[in-house]
Amino acid sequence: MSTQTRVVSVERLSQGPGDLSLAEWWEKERSQKSPESKAIEEAAELLRSSDIPVAFPTETVYGLGADATRSSSVQGIYRAKQRPSDNPLIVHVDSLDMLERLLNPGSQGGSPGSPKTPQNALPSIYRPLIDRFWPGALTIILPNPSGSLLAPEVTSSLTTFGVRIPSSPLARLLIHATDRPLAAPSANASTKPSPTTAQHVHHDLKGRIELILDGGASGVGVESTVVDGLCDPPAILRPGGIGIEEIRKCEGWENVAVGYKDGTLDVKEVPRAPGMKYRHYSPKARVVLFEPTSNPAGVMKHVRKDLNDTAIGAHKIGIIRTRNWKLGLELASEDEIASTMNPVSSAIDNIVSIPIPVLDNGNPSSRTKMAYDYHLGSDAVSIAHGLFAALRGLDDLGVDVIYVEGVSDREGDLAAAVMNRLRKAAGAEMRV
Repeated sequence: MSTQTRVVSVERLSQGPGDLSLAEWWEKERSQKSPESKAIEEAAELLRSSDIPVAFPTETVYGLGADATRSSSVQGIYRAKQRPSDNPLIVHVDSLDMLERLLNPGSQGGSPGSPKTPQNALPSIYRPLIDRFWPGALTIILPNPSGSLLAPEVTSSLTTFGVRIPSSPLARLLIHATDRPLAAPSANASTKPSPTTAQHVHHDLKGRIELILDGGASGVGVESTVVDGLCDPPAILRPGGIGIEEIRKCEGWENVAVGYKDGTLDVKEVPRAPGMKYRHYSPKARVVLFEPTSNPAGVMKHVRKDLNDTAIGAHKIGIIRTRNWKLGLELASEDEIASTMNPVSSAIDNIVSIPIPVLDNGNPSSRTKMAYDYHLGSDAVSIAHGLFAALRGLDDLGVDVIYVEGVSDREGDLAAAVMNRLRKAAGAEMRV
């Protein structure tokens, strides 16, 4: 049965509370009965009582939230995303106090004001990271305590759980208003590119969820970095918004290891963190990723061959450029490109269409195929911010293949996160 899906703007709240605490900010908004506070209240009530998840913005990507303490609620995430249930979920909390309650279930008893004596302290290895990066795009792996408050579906078959405090004021306000930890993977259909706008969420999950809180575009564009400090040496399980070099500056993390693969795990392998097991971030079109060391002339020759190969069936192609590729991959002359290219009305700006002559026995013919060209940017921040939107935008144009110019994953941590996502999206990775 299809559900009516509403998108409600709460973008004003993205500015944050200023000097107010979360509690003071929430009380102020509620007392003013602003439209945004009513939307947050509705979302919080749905999260507490419904088994249909709510989509909301974070600083990384949009999340699909459910009460992490109720099995039926968490199961709603898997249904909406059509995601395998053996993939663990990240828990989002609004404060260290909420995290402490998760680590010490039942510790809130006793007389009012009586001191709490946590039995399961936060491992000291994480203190330097928390002091530096929380709230923020960093997820830490913690032991799931005996008598855990978390629904078993959150952790899958693991004895640990991943948790973070988002830096998005909107996300923290929603968690605070709900007064529940929220399990929240990215708010996309499983395997599809992660959503960085409310419109991306609506495209994927229309009819499957009731409410999308629209807080504007996400700032980072890739998901949180996941780290495991319970092993020796500590490890990064997923690259993301916080880089390995930044983490290595923290005490105890100088020798942090890379604990992830850019491909997917074997079907029998148990993922240690979200995003490790299955193919992710994939549009409908086939994605061909070219390593940054590829010769642009070789790339052009490969793409030209695909366009002229009737077996490939590439009638419309997408080109995502970063640093070295030329406009239209020089599949036509500069004069031809300048005279025939046109801006395209799309969900993302600055896509141009370029008719590419099809060769007959090596000679130009009257037949053409369409190339849609998009320059993602040359710096890692721009590339990360626009990657998922670019994949979605070209997909919406109905391209058959998307050719992507990769970046060196040794040039920086955000670049490594981008290449990790691209390798999971790509059907082929090439060096020419």
